[in-house]
Amino acid sequence: MTITRRKFLRQSSLAVAAGITMPSIISATSKNAPASDRLNVALIGCKNMGWGDLTDILKQPNVQCLALCDVDKTVLESRAKDLSKLQDAKFELHKDYRKIIDNKDINIVIIGTPDHWHCLPFVDACQAGKDVYVEKPLANSIAECEVMVEAAQKYNRVVQVGQQQRSGRLWKEMIAYLDSGVLGRISRVNVWGNFSYAAIKQHVADSQPPEGVDFDFWLGPAPLRPFNSNRFHGLWRMFWDYGGGLVTDWGVHLIDMALWGMHTSTVPDKVLASGGNFAYPDGVQETFDTLSVSYQFKNNIVTWENNINDFGPYGKNYGVSFTGTNGVLVADREDWTIYPTGSSGIEVKKVEDDGKSHINHAENFIDCVRKRDRQTACTVENAALCATYSHIANISARLGGQALSYDRANKTFGNLEADRYLKPAYRAPWTFPKV
Repeated sequence: MTITRRKFLRQSSLAVAAGITMPSIISATSKNAPASDRLNVALIGCKNMGWGDLTDILKQPNVQCLALCDVDKTVLESRAKDLSKLQDAKFELHKDYRKIIDNKDINIVIIGTPDHWHCLPFVDACQAGKDVYVEKPLANSIAECEVMVEAAQKYNRVVQVGQQQRSGRLWKEMIAYLDSGVLGRISRVNVWGNFSYAAIKQHVADSQPPEGVDFDFWLGPAPLRPFNSNRFHGLWRMFWDYGGGLVTDWGVHLIDMALWGMHTSTVPDKVLASGGNFAYPDGVQETFDTLSVSYQFKNNIVTWENNINDFGPYGKNYGVSFTGTNGVLVADREDWTIYPTGSSGIEVKKVEDDGKSHINHAENFIDCVRKRDRQTACTVENAALCATYSHIANISARLGGQALSYDRANKTFGNLEADRYLKPAYRAPWTFPKV
């Protein structure tokens, strides 16, 4: 049966409301590609980064989207219209991600949900033999990160995590410069991310969810609570049940660059963090509007800081600096610059970004999927390490600044108070995944 575009849009609205899947007609990326060469993707969580990831992946050869999934009917319908302009293939609309997992024609799942909804669909997708592109941070707890790594390894799945700086020319050239040794011995790496959205100043009353939002499904394994717009789209990351604040939002990107630059693949010897809602103590946010973290190693220190002012060191509100004996390298997503120290004689240098990290990241992922190469630009193992750094910082600060050392092999801090933050208690009927 031929479905007109007008009829599709009218019927899809009714179908999503009823939880029914709807086929569609759409544009032309892989229309003539042999079915055996085509990769079929689906997106879970369609509002922001997930949609951006999908559009980049659809620019790769012989890729098409077979399904969109979101618990917000308005978002789902809007993205259905957007997708109808990008491809020529039929696709379905779902509210329940498990319909995507059950579809044997889908090869790749993109997860762009809030952080507390990364783990379950990731593990389910791996168990179903699907490869995964998941947004950062990898998960909302250390235990979830660890089970996701186990699932990807056990089922031999190709995983790309949305830490797109790993695919940026700017950052690769920065690593090459650091590896050259010109900067001398590096003793300290400072990382910072200062953003005003860390504070939610205005209180609003609980209310009914917006029409078309399945809020109980949105909460998923998180504790049951009334709907509040301050805890929903975008703002959710400032509440512990769903996110970890700036250190898990921007921190994983920038701490990743610090660890890459220092070729560090282990947890720190010790982590000491202090934080609170000092700028806006009457704000709604639970995560910290102000946070200082020291990651201590045998031969150097890495630090993280965030506050609510949109400015920071070297005129950058976010960035990373490597302090060597011959100078300082300072980087953000726009450029990196060398500031020589004294009479070191090293050259003043500035390198600018080409703006292609996101599309490069998608290209790398699809290439690895076709080659069955698990060593993507940002592997699940690397993402788990970066997220663990962020979560340890939050745990230390939540304990009033206790110094913590995490034993990854035995999955413990050796501290009962700290260990209770490792694994969330899932709300029934959802259960913590087993691999």
